[in-house]
Amino acid sequence: MVRVPTPGDDGLDDRVPFLARLEDTERENLLTLGREMRFGPRAELLREYEPSGHILLILNGWTKVTATAPNGYVMLLALRGPGDIIGESAGLTGKPRSATVTALEPVRAVVVDHDGFRKYLSDHPEAMLKLLGLASDRTRAGDRRRLEFASLTVRERLAALLLELARTHGRSVPEGIELAVPLSKVELAGSIGASREMVQRLLKELRERGVIVTGRRTLVILRPDVLRRVGGSG
Repeated sequence: MVRVPTPGDDGLDDRVPFLARLEDTERENLLTLGREMRFGPRAELLREYEPSGHILLILNGWTKVTATAPNGYVMLLALRGPGDIIGESAGLTGKPRSATVTALEPVRAVVVDHDGFRKYLSDHPEAMLKLLGLASDRTRAGDRRRLEFASLTVRERLAALLLELARTHGRSVPEGIELAVPLSKVELAGSIGASREMVQRLLKELRERGVIVTGRRTLVILRPDVLRRVGGSG
């Protein structure tokens, strides 16, 4: 059984995934409708603009959700992990996928076709209300993040992002806090609305100041106190 956060884990309901919101019976009934699949790192689980025929329930592993602008700029919209549901908007509307979902590490998920998912929601109205609550929480979290970032410089946004990732996806190591979700410079840039070159320059500054240590798809925060001062939260 996968362990997913439950309401009250960190006081932020927008981080509570769909499976954790369901009662045991609701969760079991949903998972038995699908088949389990495994995806390797960098594999695409869903692709933007493609027709949709199923939703995915993540059991293990982390994914990134991205969308591409007409000029080719790739925006990192969210990270989705254990307990999360993905593809549900297309599943309910029948419209093409609005984003691409890519595995950041080995991912295990249950695939449920649209007809089965819609029937499940019809048979479990409380689950439908919880899905609507999740959509509302995600929208509010996105609005809050855009409002917070609107008044920050790129340097401040990067510091705030690193602190957020440390809080939600960090693990303690002897040197400091390692980000457990591997993100490239392009993905970090896409999350804060900056260019790859700008993020690369800012990361270099932070390395030279002894604030972080970076490797190939690894980042360890040595001085979170400095990031808090840079991000305006300390």
